Amino acid sequence: MRTTTVSETLPLDTAQARAATAADGMPFAHWMQQQQQRAQTLIAHFVPQAHPLVPQLHEAMHYAAAMGGKRVRPLLVWAAGECVGAPDSALDRAACAVELVHAYSLVHDDLPCMDDDVLRRGQPTTHVQFGEALALLAGDALQALAYEVLTPEVGMEPALQARLCGLLARASGADGMAGGQTLDILATGEALGGDALMQMHSRKTGALLKASVLMGAACGGVDPAHQAETFAALETYGDAIGLAFQVVDDILDVTADSATLGKTAGKDAQQNKATYVSILGLPAARALALALRDKAQSALRSLPSAQCHSSQRLRELADLIVLREH
Repeated sequence: MRTTTVSETLPLDTAQARAATAADGMPFAHWMQQQQQRAQTLIAHFVPQAHPLVPQLHEAMHYAAAMGGKRVRPLLVWAAGECVGAPDSALDRAACAVELVHAYSLVHDDLPCMDDDVLRRGQPTTHVQFGEALALLAGDALQALAYEVLTPEVGMEPALQARLCGLLARASGADGMAGGQTLDILATGEALGGDALMQMHSRKTGALLKASVLMGAACGGVDPAHQAETFAALETYGDAIGLAFQVVDDILDVTADSATLGKTAGKDAQQNKATYVSILGLPAARALALALRDKAQSALRSLPSAQCHSSQRLRELADLIVLREH
């Protein structure tokens, strides 16, 4: 039997928070705030700041994962889970795991060998705070921890563990985030067309956002008669909001300041990167973001009736992603 350093029991207050968010008619802002706090509680549980053997590594891991952020990926997991009646315990582990992978990716993206940034979420980046070597190891450890979170010894069927690990791995690897980041590095300073840019960002940014939706859906018991229909609709939704997120990031990079963004503004232009703004222009980029939002919400209307009725949070998250100011 394997020995795990991750507790098999989730903190009680996450279950309490889940019950609180189940009430009909809760304003989206209130729901989002509760779920963001729920994500913070899960991270504190799975990524404690103190560790008796390697305290410096755990401090860096905790810093990278717990420093805040919009928590869009966990929100997508929980919102998709609401559509299919998924159980709390599986959703919480999926939400935490995808956010740990996101945190690791930000640590590595900020390193001098990558985007070389010094500001993240309004704070010094992890390598600025802890040094490059420790930041690199913290990112590695966060990625490994994500899969440990998804594979508890009790409380989750092995088939679901495998499904969630597969979705997260594919979104993170050569066909997903790592591959997209590679294309981004190789394309720096090059002239790209719209199709090439879409292919790059559907991997670099979109893959993990789409995986968040599909992981939430995978946690639930979808009626076999509607399974193909449900997952096709959610895949279309995930593709659209994943790309929309990057389009809006490109827009904000030229329209917002560093204090608002919590990271260095104007970085894409400084590094001569192809963006939707540089290729399409600002008005067309804004129109594209809105069109992708509409495509995502249209996909939700094709869900089976019961799931369509339960997809309000996904519709609201599409609005959040496109209309956000940071």
